[in-house]
Amino acid sequence: MTSPPPPTDERDRESYPMNPAVRIRPARWTDKDPVAALIADALHPSSLAAWLVPDLARRRQVLTEVVAIWVEHALFFGDIHLTDDLTAAIVGFHRYRPIPPPANYRTRLAEVAGPHADRFDLLDAFLAEKQPTEPHYHLAFLAVQPHAQNAGRGTALLTHHRSRLDRIDLPAWVTVPSGGEDLLTRYGYTPRPAIALPDGPALHPMRRNAHRHSGSAMPINPARPVDNRWQGFYV
Repeated sequence: MTSPPPPTDERDRESYPMNPAVRIRPARWTDKDPVAALIADALHPSSLAAWLVPDLARRRQVLTEVVAIWVEHALFFGDIHLTDDLTAAIVGFHRYRPIPPPANYRTRLAEVAGPHADRFDLLDAFLAEKQPTEPHYHLAFLAVQPHAQNAGRGTALLTHHRSRLDRIDLPAWVTVPSGGEDLLTRYGYTPRPAIALPDGPALHPMRRNAHRHSGSAMPINPARPVDNRWQGFYV
C-alpha cells in the first residue's frame, strides 16, 4: 500500500547498522491502534494514498481504519515490532502456509472505505498476481513517523528484521514504492517486475532468498496466489 519516498534516515546507513539508542520490542494488543495510526501518517502524503482515497478530507481516516484491519490480523498471523517510543514499526505475515483473510474483511472494508473500497480491491488484484505461493515471510509495512525520521529508527528495524529472517531461513517478499528499491537491496532483497497501477503510481515487488539457500527461486506468477490483499508496502 504505498508509493511514498523511502524515509530519509535510511539513505546511507549501511556502515551504521543500528542505533543503540533505538529500543525495539514486540507489539502488544494495546499497540494496534497507535501502530495503525503511525502507518497511516507515513502513508498519507504518498501518491498511492491519493490514488486509493482521492478525497483528501477523508484520506487519513480511511487509511487508518483499513490499516487497522491488517495490523490486527498480523497480531494473529504474523508479527509486529516497534520502537519503544511508538514512532516506527515493522509488520509482517508468516506465510509459511496459506492464511485466511481478516475476519469479515469484505464487510469491514466496505464500512471503513465506503466508495473507495473498489480502489483497495483493484490493488489487491494487482498484488495477487505477483505474490508467491511457496512458504515465505511477507514484509507488509515498514513505517516511520515523519517527525521521527533522520534518527536511525527504520534502519534499526530493518537490521532487526534481517537477523530474524536469517534465523528462520525462508524467502521473504515485500513491495516498495519507487525510490525504495536501493534501501531494500542493502538488506538482501532483489527487484522483480514492477506493478503499474491504472492511472496511479508504480510499485516494486522485491524478494529476499533464504539465507542458506540463495540459489532457490521464488514463483512470481503463481496459479494459486495467496490472499495478500492490499498490504505489502514500505512507508
